[in-house]
Amino acid sequence: MQKKEYTEEIGGLPTGQAGKKLIATFSDLAEQAHGSVMLQYGDTIVLATACMSKDAQAGLGYFNLTVEYVERFYASGKILGSRFMHREGKPSEDAVLSSRVIDRTLRPLFDQSMRHAVQVVVTVISLGEEDPTVLAVNAASLALSVSDIPWAGPVGAVRIGKYSKDVLEISPSQKERLEDQYAYDLIVCGKDGNVNMIEAAAKQIKEEEIEEALNEAVKEVAKLENFQKKIVSELGKEKRIIDKEQLNSESLELFNKEILPKMEEALFSGPGKKEIDALHTEWNNLVKEKYKDRDSFMSEDDLFDNTENEILHKKAIEENKRADGREMDGLRDLYVQAGGLSPILHGSGIFYRGGTHVLSVLTLAGPEERLLVDGMQNKIEKRFMHHYNFPPYSSGEVGRMGATGRREVGHGALAEKALAMVLPEVINFPYTIRIVSESMASNGSTSQASICGSTIALMDAGVPIKAPVAGVAMGLMSRVARSRGNEGKDNLEYKILTDIQGPEDHHGDMDFKVAGSRAGITAIQLDVKVEGVPVKILGEAMLQSKKARLTILDKIESVIAAPRAEISPNAPKILIIKISPDKIGLVIGSGGKTIKDIKERTGAEITIEDDGTVYLTGKDDSTEKAKAIIEEMTHEFKEGELLKGEVVKIADFGVFVSLNPFTDGMVHISEIAPFRVERINDIIKEGMIVPVKVIKVD
Repeated sequence: MQKKEYTEEIGGLPTGQAGKKLIATFSDLAEQAHGSVMLQYGDTIVLATACMSKDAQAGLGYFNLTVEYVERFYASGKILGSRFMHREGKPSEDAVLSSRVIDRTLRPLFDQSMRHAVQVVVTVISLGEEDPTVLAVNAASLALSVSDIPWAGPVGAVRIGKYSKDVLEISPSQKERLEDQYAYDLIVCGKDGNVNMIEAAAKQIKEEEIEEALNEAVKEVAKLENFQKKIVSELGKEKRIIDKEQLNSESLELFNKEILPKMEEALFSGPGKKEIDALHTEWNNLVKEKYKDRDSFMSEDDLFDNTENEILHKKAIEENKRADGREMDGLRDLYVQAGGLSPILHGSGIFYRGGTHVLSVLTLAGPEERLLVDGMQNKIEKRFMHHYNFPPYSSGEVGRMGATGRREVGHGALAEKALAMVLPEVINFPYTIRIVSESMASNGSTSQASICGSTIALMDAGVPIKAPVAGVAMGLMSRVARSRGNEGKDNLEYKILTDIQGPEDHHGDMDFKVAGSRAGITAIQLDVKVEGVPVKILGEAMLQSKKARLTILDKIESVIAAPRAEISPNAPKILIIKISPDKIGLVIGSGGKTIKDIKERTGAEITIEDDGTVYLTGKDDSTEKAKAIIEEMTHEFKEGELLKGEVVKIADFGVFVSLNPFTDGMVHISEIAPFRVERINDIIKEGMIVPVKVIKVD
């Protein structure tokens, strides 16, 4: 095997505490791939490969990039899966989310007009305490950078936040991150001092503190970039030259004559996108009619999109003009409805923001309905789930319905992350909570509307959340201009847009989703269409998003000011009792016989934790019945306690009295009366109810 290694120290604390070595190994292990690298940090190792198709894909109207993050069970040193299946199946939700993080980081740095297929595969080879997702982004960047695939990298990725030590830390261990002790947790990717991807969760943290963390992250990203650039200078292959389809001069003339004069009016016709879509269709028909012998119209299609993009940027930057006429920091019209949809549902919320309409429905259940996640990285029980659906009709289209797509998984996870930060503690609200958000009509930012709808559903269901949460998508229109009075230096001109929709979402430079409460941020997700955005602009966008968030929260609270005092009568009732851990086996019984009998007799569901906490779930009086049985079973008798019981057995040395159906006590013959008793049968018979006092617990 031929190989070469490069190392760099990464992570630790910004104050100077050392991190760990990052080791990049290049070898002929995957020699058929166009670019590959084995990247190691601590005990975690990933293999990244990159390949590009030899020929362009004819007739394809988009850049075909696929990213696969592959979990292998052997990476954890275990044989995982079910008893009947020990082979990896479909990607886990964690794997899907990791794939999206890599994809969203890499995609903006490709020429989107390229029609050659590119595939990046990152395989987790070894799983230690270090985060494989961040390692995967850096490995993918390296594999692409040393390959002959045209790409504008490299990029760096870091995880940064405040964890158990409550100090800003870079590259925390998995244990620190998964113990849920963090104040905030960010994955930050970028290049050249700018940020091009963020995935973050925070417990109502101020915008200024998040901006401070982003500035520290950018410094660490620069180290990773320089590390990669050094490697590329030694090992990098010459990039392939991809021929582009050239625009016909006749097409340009036709466009300028028939379409361009109508374009601005179609773009700025109002809150919808029907007019510009209709104009695009008109252009497509004109081109097909003119070139009947052609199959591909990619250059003409790009002309329309690029012109639309230029007009939107020019009008926003120079005239503060948006497609629907709003101010730069203006929100679309809001509508809120809490409940009132069905007498069956436990909680529901309807939220409109302009042409984006979302229905969120909440269901409550007992702890026994928690979701068991048995993954490569961790084995946990989830008590809160948010699922997001985007049916074709929500965008007025006909499409296939079936398996949940990556986009739906990602949007659902983002809302789940934002809302999980304000849920009550388990001991105060032990219910399992599932929310399903249905995108009913889409015109931008359905994920953030789902957060708003889900907040309404939580309060309608009577879930005592710490604070309501709202989300809004922030956009950016920017351009680099040559400044006259600045010695010929480039100057970035930009405008930040609140609540992007339609063309702004498609043609804008960023989609910066920010969710939070009045107190602070709970979740962030950043995607860009440019190579990166300066932290300064992101800081301004966060503050601008706060203004919008407060307006949305005002609207929500005008309809439902706080969680309802009582949960829905349709939801089950949960009682919590505590028993000694030593008594758990008694309640469960041999082979689960006793607990099964209690369930059948009462109709209640029973969940017992290792610490002796017992959750009783049911309707009507089933939980009270189960509670009485278990408390009687596990009652711990104390010296001096006065009781009455039935005499169940007589012996020469005393009698046995039933204190409850599960416990008998023995009364010695010397304790039966204040005088000497010769024959017990002379005074006591079986079946008698007698008063007793506990004088000793054996």
